[in-house]
Amino acid sequence: MKLKKSLFLFSLISLLACSAGRDTPIDREALVKRHNPRLTSPDPLSSLSVGNGEFAFTVDITGLQTFPDAYEQGVPLGTQSQWGWHSFPNDENFKYEETLKEFDFGKGTPETYPVDRGGGQRDREAYNWFRANPHRLHLGIIGLEVEKHIDLSGIKEIRQELDMWKGSIHSRFTLEEHAVEVQTIGHPYEDGVGARITSGVKPAVKFHFAYPTGEFGDYGCDWTKNDKHTTTLVSRTHQSAILKREIDATVYYVKIEWEEEADLFEKERNYYVLAATGNVLSFHCTFSPDLSRETNETFEHIKTVAAEHWQLFWKTGGAVDFSACTDPRAAELERRVVLSQYLLAIQSAGSTPPQETGLTYNSWYGKFHLEMIWWHQVQFALWGRPGLLEKTLRWYHTVSPAAKETASRQGYDGIRWMKMTDPSGLESPSSVGPFLIWQQPHIIYMAELLYRANPSPELIETYYDLIQETAAFMYSFAVYDESAGRYLLKGLIPAQETMRPQETINPPFELAYWQYGMKLAQEWRERAGEPRKEEWDILIRKLSPLAEKDGLYLAAESAPDTYQNVRFTSDHMAVLGAYGILPDSGLFDQEIMRNTLHWIWLNWNWDHTWGWDYPIVAMNAARMGKPEKAVNALLMDKTTNTYLPNGHNYQNEQLRIYLPGNGGLLTAIALMCAGWDGCEIPNPGFPDDGTWNVKWEGLAPMP
Repeated sequence: MKLKKSLFLFSLISLLACSAGRDTPIDREALVKRHNPRLTSPDPLSSLSVGNGEFAFTVDITGLQTFPDAYEQGVPLGTQSQWGWHSFPNDENFKYEETLKEFDFGKGTPETYPVDRGGGQRDREAYNWFRANPHRLHLGIIGLEVEKHIDLSGIKEIRQELDMWKGSIHSRFTLEEHAVEVQTIGHPYEDGVGARITSGVKPAVKFHFAYPTGEFGDYGCDWTKNDKHTTTLVSRTHQSAILKREIDATVYYVKIEWEEEADLFEKERNYYVLAATGNVLSFHCTFSPDLSRETNETFEHIKTVAAEHWQLFWKTGGAVDFSACTDPRAAELERRVVLSQYLLAIQSAGSTPPQETGLTYNSWYGKFHLEMIWWHQVQFALWGRPGLLEKTLRWYHTVSPAAKETASRQGYDGIRWMKMTDPSGLESPSSVGPFLIWQQPHIIYMAELLYRANPSPELIETYYDLIQETAAFMYSFAVYDESAGRYLLKGLIPAQETMRPQETINPPFELAYWQYGMKLAQEWRERAGEPRKEEWDILIRKLSPLAEKDGLYLAAESAPDTYQNVRFTSDHMAVLGAYGILPDSGLFDQEIMRNTLHWIWLNWNWDHTWGWDYPIVAMNAARMGKPEKAVNALLMDKTTNTYLPNGHNYQNEQLRIYLPGNGGLLTAIALMCAGWDGCEIPNPGFPDDGTWNVKWEGLAPMP
């Protein structure tokens, strides 16, 4: 508890770092509460969550997980944690080396990458096993125990509200003509949830556990394999019980505590029921990988500490108030901003990087993508909450040996950060992921944001070695072209993932990011009292400029047909990140970049984009002095720019939530309000026409 409180206090450092200069503070409670989601009917895409960054619990219209099957194809009812992972038994004794294949990118020595080697059935099976294992666990369904004939249609007179100011969900409804009230609270410092049920009939709660699926994307419950896992009652008192879960080699514990008289019994295998003897049932359920945690808390205590936690969160971070704007779209933009702050705090502020669907349901087997950490978590620093970013960055120390081994295996210096991975840091095999490179400078960028918020010797000492080793790889990865007297980037798949590593040379965003990252690495050397590295300065000076043709910047120097080939005008418009995500590198011409933005705006295949593409356009447009385009990009009417009633960024039928979109939105808004280094225009990302009177406080400018 002390650690998490200290991280929030760290966020206080940035509270007054930058403000809009208004005299009247924003009424933060009113700002937050006017966007509390309120539901009056069941909607599988509108489930609500409570959590704390390490643990999240998602509920249906009853305030618990009563009808998980009805929400499976919507926003599923997940119970997930940062520590909850499982691997299927490796009965075939697959070795990671069976996924490694040599590639020759013309750099002098072959490089090995984990892919499907195409050598036969065993190679394919090894690829599939390491791709799917480990996978994140659904820790257990906690819902009302109802008769089998009752389904979601039997819930009537619904009134449900998520109170973001207090971190609680209040659900009222009738069930077979009986009034039911459920209060749901996520514990702010433990991996658990508390609830109080008041009902016209004696309430009962189910604790139902499934075997994991290990699928690419689902809510992780296989109810057909009840014989492959066990749930054992290992401890029981008058008002508490501990269940031991065993799934292959994975073991964890579920502690249930209740206040009123109730009976806990095993209904069937892996299925327990807590039935009240009266009309009220208050309980608290905690999940843990071991039995070391001591809990003995009442529902009212959890309710109190949760309210304190969330009010501290909202009072100490940044805030943006659109209520004085007359543009009719302003209220919707404000709704997205407020809800995104809440969702990222419960889903993405953990001790390991977040998966793209957070702690709600599995995408990419529950693994996380390090190229996406920028989109999830840079916003924490810009919104005056650097402690939440720093909490996750510590994980980089844990996996740096694995990253160093990858670089060494491929013949490079330093450490090469993985793309798709799990808490162990093992690079997941893929035809794309291992060749991505734009995650490499992220640690430098994010550590720099922490330094800007807290320029202390202790912080320099904490991240100095990681930054230097990261830059050492970047230097050794670049190829010097003697004939042209310049450095190239090749043998990679860029952020715009429609290219092959064998053919890609000098993608624009990666070039600009290489230069920016190397510049920062040199600055960190000077801050640490070390001399600059001359060879790094030569690389910075001699990096290739962005390639252009017909007055437009190309997707890569190796893609001269960028604007005639739909393959290059779909997916991410990563070229705009070279001046949007990043400051001016000097590697491009402003007029050509402006022309590129204009062409993309008019001609891009917008139906093949992702949620963070709209913020990338907005940031580029704001820096280019096009605030109308910045606003219009964030509010563009496209499926992948949809924000559901619960605030989640919807992408498609498989990816119903996408937190990089939420994080990108907050990053773009910070830049559009507070600007960037050297920007002297107030609210530079909003039109100065009287319709966007945006008030903000506690935001930091971007680099």
